[in-house]
Amino acid sequence: MYSLFFQNLNSKVQLTEEEQEQIKTYLTLKKLRKKQYLLQEGDVCKMIAFVEKGALRAYSVDENSNEHIIQFGLEGWTISDLYSFLTGEPATYNIDAIEDSELVIISKSAHEELLQTMPKYETFTRLNITGAYLAMQRRLTSIISSSVEERYQEFIALYPHIAQRVPQHMIASYMGLTPETLSRIRKRISSK
Repeated sequence: MYSLFFQNLNSKVQLTEEEQEQIKTYLTLKKLRKKQYLLQEGDVCKMIAFVEKGALRAYSVDENSNEHIIQFGLEGWTISDLYSFLTGEPATYNIDAIEDSELVIISKSAHEELLQTMPKYETFTRLNITGAYLAMQRRLTSIISSSVEERYQEFIALYPHIAQRVPQHMIASYMGLTPETLSRIRKRISSK
């Protein structure tokens, strides 16, 4: 069950068998059924989830009950409300399963202890946070400088596996569009 987690970790920092076994003692496994919550807005996020199998999404809901997806999490990715996790403030996002999912969970206390006791874990965490920041910066730059068609084509190029597994209305939400607008964009692109 930890194979993808350790494959991902070892791709960034090489661990010995002993170090892997040590980290395993800090991890828990969790299964979510489709539509089951990992986190609800208003609760304090006390874990980071690594997706071994399945797909999740992080999103907020506005006053008109419209969902705004800010992140997907598929196999090999982590998902959390990082602001809530780091500050202890209530979460602003919901996280739920798009598909039946299997997760590797690291609690806040386990995360803090590993940061203090295992330099390789600290390096892994720094690299993950840096990667997440770069992805967020790329997304913001795209939002302010690219047309909607260009943004959709970039999304499909960067994340073809998401486009094949996630319903179109969720992709529209992630892009800040209505499903009808996304449908028109897809039609324009395919007719070129």
